[in-house]
Amino acid sequence: MKTVTAYATRCEGWWAVRVPEIDGLFTQARRLDQIPKMVRDAANLLDGIPPTELEVDVEIDGDLEPQIRKVQEARRAAEVSQRAATDISRATVKALAHQGVCYRDIGQLLGVSYQYTQKLAKS
Repeated sequence: MKTVTAYATRCEGWWAVRVPEIDGLFTQARRLDQIPKMVRDAANLLDGIPPTELEVDVEIDGDLEPQIRKVQEARRAAEVSQRAATDISRATVKALAHQGVCYRDIGQLLGVSYQYTQKLAKS
């Protein structure tokens, strides 16, 4: 499997796409999710590369790339924090339930619904 990078730049309502690894491969798409298919089709026409043999990484050219990366990093960090919060909550719910505290009170203490405390206790 061959991997290429498709560099997309916003241009008059379209994404203009260039792929430096394949000579002459320039294409366009209305939406980002269409870029891999467009690149695979163009690579097949230009170089005879079967679409199933091409992995396409899409990169955004331009000023927004640093901001986009920051958002992606922040979202990954938030996911890690959310998993940690769930793990801590689960352990706390189980400990409180073991002490005989009802789910409604546990929910009140933790700032979550009693239904969520029940779910955590059973997981």
